[in-house]
Amino acid sequence: MTWTELATEVVDRKTRDRAVAHMRAARVVLPTFAELADPATIPESVAAELSNVDADARQPSNLFRVHWYNDERRIDRLAVPSYIELPERLTGVPARILVALGRNFPMIAAHKVLAAYGCLVPRIVTGQFDPGHQRAVWPSTGNYCRGGVAISRILGCRGVAVLPAGMSEERFDWLKQWVSAPEDIVRTPGTESNVKEIYDECAGLSRDPANVILNQFSEFANYLVHYACTGPALRAVFDDARRNRPELRLRAFVAASGSAGTLGAGDYLKAELGAKIVAVEALECPTMLYNGYGEHNIQGIGDKHIPFIHNVMNTDAVAGISDRSTDTLNLLFNSKAGREFLGARLDLDPSFVRSLDGLGLSSIANVLAAIKLAKRLRLGRGDAIVTVATDSAGLYASEARKFESARYPRGFDTIDAGEAFGRHLEGVTDDHLIELTEMDRQRIYNLGYFTWVEQQGVPLADFDRRRDQDFWRGLRGALPVWDTLIEDFNARTGLNRPG
Repeated sequence: MTWTELATEVVDRKTRDRAVAHMRAARVVLPTFAELADPATIPESVAAELSNVDADARQPSNLFRVHWYNDERRIDRLAVPSYIELPERLTGVPARILVALGRNFPMIAAHKVLAAYGCLVPRIVTGQFDPGHQRAVWPSTGNYCRGGVAISRILGCRGVAVLPAGMSEERFDWLKQWVSAPEDIVRTPGTESNVKEIYDECAGLSRDPANVILNQFSEFANYLVHYACTGPALRAVFDDARRNRPELRLRAFVAASGSAGTLGAGDYLKAELGAKIVAVEALECPTMLYNGYGEHNIQGIGDKHIPFIHNVMNTDAVAGISDRSTDTLNLLFNSKAGREFLGARLDLDPSFVRSLDGLGLSSIANVLAAIKLAKRLRLGRGDAIVTVATDSAGLYASEARKFESARYPRGFDTIDAGEAFGRHLEGVTDDHLIELTEMDRQRIYNLGYFTWVEQQGVPLADFDRRRDQDFWRGLRGALPVWDTLIEDFNARTGLNRPG
């Protein structure tokens, strides 16, 4: 197959049959993408069993929790995905900013576990991955590789995490508890911006046929699972927010680029509701904004390149956010002094202030970009912007300690909290925000040539065909076919649904 083709039939029946036997022995039943998009369609017998299963347990039934509709305990299912609406007193803009919370996903408390499931399962049911004999290699800057390791362990296969050595301690602590062997954690040089070093390591690993590289930056299944599952979930959030405000319009979807998988949800929201799509990147590494480069600490949004699965020609704007802002607001939202300031000076409800711990570093970047956009477009109370909190502050406690020690050696107090709010929230402007013209889109698209054609060997024809929106619409036809293959696979295992 070419770089842009998706397998929609069984490629190798012997490998598929071995996978069936493997899953039968492991007692694994695979949920369909339709079920993860609309968990109300998951049989009640599954929900009954899940009520007695820890969301962090290595049990196959937890695959049926890989969706946006888990409650805060990650035990029961909600009618609407969990989200927070940011008040004007915090954001300084009247527009409604809605943030869907990724921390309610199982195993890793981040939504990248959905992408990992979406990338591996189509390979299994089409006979492209043998879980009993091959290792799944997950290149990432943190959450995707954790999601991949979690899915791998549940499916009874080896998962290898490849990530920069400079990522947060919490990522590595989690990985040590989940990998099958210590050597399944591969640390590459650098930090957030060093994606090429990850690719170079994977090139070496790929020489062993036992290793299968599941590169989130080029796996179209990553794009498709967010189009199919995250997009409708965010629409459900918006529909809930406008239940008593029928005049509310969805003006934009904002998300950090990262692998660009989550931006696939923007394609759904644009097609269904006309929302603009805004990609976010670190100002210290302004690849899309200014063809720039650099290092930063907004962990989880690896950059210095344009992902192969980024539908650049459908993107409407790019916003740059400084890691100084995300690091400082991480302290404001999660320190005693910061919370006291937010409660006493801004008169924010204590329960809302506590909910801000649901925002990790890239999530804060998304919120700041949403504020920039609202100011640029002069959005009002009848306008809404939806974004995602990929993960929570729980993954960055070590980063907060390091930042506080370096920036506030005497400790972060209420005066510092006021300055942080004034500079990094109240002082947000619409600078470093580009509303893309056709020429801007072509410029950003062309940057991908150097990574994918020159470095990774993608044929030019495969690279170029992604300019056309018909290409992206055509990809979506794989989703119902994969669901049919999943149902057939489950039938061959002879297992009943959990419960």
